[in-house]
Amino acid sequence: MLAPELMERILEGDLTGLLQHSGDEDFPAEVARMFESFSNEEAITAFLSLPDNLQSKIFPFFDHVLQLGIMEELPKAQISTILNNLESNERVAFFDTLDGIEVTEYLNLLNDKNRLATYDLLGYPEQSVARLINTKFTTVRKEWTLGQAIDHIRRFYTDTPAANVIFVVDNNGKLVDDLHIRRLILNDQTKKIEDIMDGFYVKLDIQDSIDDAIQKFKEYDRVAIPVTNSNNVVMGVVTIDDVIDEAEEKDTKDMQQFGGVESLDLPYVKTDFFTMIQKRAGWLIVLFIGELFTATAMAHFELELSKAIVLQLFIPLIISSGGNSGSQAATLIIRAMALKELSYRDWWYVMKREIFSGITLGLILGIIGFIRIVIWQHMGWYNYGAHFNWVLVGLTVSLSVIGIVLWGTLTGSMIPMILKRLKLDPATSSAPFVATLVDVTGLVIYFSIAAVILGI
Repeated sequence: MLAPELMERILEGDLTGLLQHSGDEDFPAEVARMFESFSNEEAITAFLSLPDNLQSKIFPFFDHVLQLGIMEELPKAQISTILNNLESNERVAFFDTLDGIEVTEYLNLLNDKNRLATYDLLGYPEQSVARLINTKFTTVRKEWTLGQAIDHIRRFYTDTPAANVIFVVDNNGKLVDDLHIRRLILNDQTKKIEDIMDGFYVKLDIQDSIDDAIQKFKEYDRVAIPVTNSNNVVMGVVTIDDVIDEAEEKDTKDMQQFGGVESLDLPYVKTDFFTMIQKRAGWLIVLFIGELFTATAMAHFELELSKAIVLQLFIPLIISSGGNSGSQAATLIIRAMALKELSYRDWWYVMKREIFSGITLGLILGIIGFIRIVIWQHMGWYNYGAHFNWVLVGLTVSLSVIGIVLWGTLTGSMIPMILKRLKLDPATSSAPFVATLVDVTGLVIYFSIAAVILGI
């Protein structure tokens, strides 16, 4: 980590100390983190003061707003140098932030090889693993000795995170095995590559999704996984650091949507006031309109309320129980689907499980609610039997809680699965959305049970 005094000097415009750390492995990430404390204008000024070779190292770690701001200040020749020096996945990540006209403009600044490769990768779906691949990967042949392989790697490959794993390919470039670099170093240099191969490797297909990549890294504990085409020819490699970034971005997006907020394009501290209002207002308006139906439902049962004022006391209890159980169920199911534990095809299994869960949880809360009424009645704190038999009031509340908790649990568990079936993001069945839906229907359940038991 960069020392505080060094950061202070850099803030004052002294970049000499910064250059002394340029060989550190974590240098680019540390500088980018430090630049977050600058205004965009200060960050651009500091960046332009850096040597060209350091600019290309640090550039990928900036957010896309700062990246575009920097590009607007640079001559085309310097932009071309930076873009051509990026790793293929870093270059694609930058182009993903551009609109159509900008994509064409910046593609023209790439050399022929990078332009064709970038154009090809941008043709894959946004959530495909092709968007993450680094085309600078290291390959060897099984008939080589370890000494020959190491010499070959030193002569033809650069130091990148993708070089931690070596891929064994045949004469046609088809994947045969993968080897960690340490196995080449720690074994006898006269041995052949095939002598230390185990014949087992993990790979991703170029058409696989980023979710598939996240799952593979979780299952096999790898630092790099090759990406092949349909003929098993190695097209590139995905490294764990890029997958972690994608997983974090995906989890952040899901959490924001689950909280009833459109996903932010920038970190919270860098999102301007009006953008934040725009991201939050949409869902609040939808939920507010939904809650208006709650008022409509209460107006529909106005006569029943006037006959049994005691029912009003338990409305907050009733609707919150349903909303809470629905939010719990939605959280569990969305996370289980994200971890590939469930798919929408498991809906019947989930429904059966949640029916029993809803009834059991409802019984627990219903019994607690009934005990509360018994205690308040017998302690003289409130007379629930002023107009109705207090036992019937307690029974109404308890059965309503059971019914609403059951309904909330089923709603919270099924909506994410329905959205998944419709190829929509399950996270959009946010907790506020489920709670609002259960609020409206919960009142109908409550007053319907009250009408039957109390005869109102």
